[in-house]
Amino acid sequence: MKAFQAIKVISGALIVLASLNVYAQSSDATTTAAPSAKSVRAANRALQRKVLKALARAKGLTADNITVRARDGAVTLEGRVSDQGQSDIATQTAQGVAGVTSVKNALEIRAQ
Repeated sequence: MKAFQAIKVISGALIVLASLNVYAQSSDATTTAAPSAKSVRAANRALQRKVLKALARAKGLTADNITVRARDGAVTLEGRVSDQGQSDIATQTAQGVAGVTSVKNALEIRAQ
């Protein structure tokens, strides 16, 4: 009879330990989840707006014909500027924005 009670107590303890282990594993899995596509798009749009705002404030640059695309910190500048100096200013300004990891300058130089 005592052996039967001991087996019941040990079995109960093993079940409790197993359930705690399963609970701990499931909570760890949720902390390593990748960001959702919606949050990634929102971050890209926010970075795009920050770069556009910085370009609009840059001295010596007419940013009216510049389009900015942002993806995971990589920024692409597209459109037209009047000379190479404005292209260089646009690139340097975009590189100075927080969150920008790289800048691809695809600006065309044309007299406006």
